[in-house]
Amino acid sequence: MLTDPLPYSLEPLRFPFPALAALAGRLPLGGGREVALAALLTARLANGVAPGESLPAADRVARASGAKVWLASLALPATTRVPFARCVEATTGTPLQMAGALRSLVAATGSHLDGASVQELEKLARHLAGS
Repeated sequence: MLTDPLPYSLEPLRFPFPALAALAGRLPLGGGREVALAALLTARLANGVAPGESLPAADRVARASGAKVWLASLALPATTRVPFARCVEATTGTPLQMAGALRSLVAATGSHLDGASVQELEKLARHLAGS
């Protein structure tokens, strides 16, 4: 096995939310899958607020407005609609605001997501909060 990178090789890409993506792909069509897809979308938007990876504010506003339209088309449980909307809105704010919104989302969607997916969201919230 090679331990040194090959010359002119690119660093491997790492998808930041494999558990959320796997859960969304594994669940049957319906409410559970739509919660998992909404959580994946929200996590990807939140990742754009993270320090060192922050997108320009205008891009985050455009992404949030598109995400709101898409979330409105999903058949999400009533208890999760408001936390998802708050998370999408928080993507236009500061990382600390986003971390708080993600934590409330985890509390609202914990029963719909598996343990690994919840851990990914919690890890992202900790990263955004700076701890």
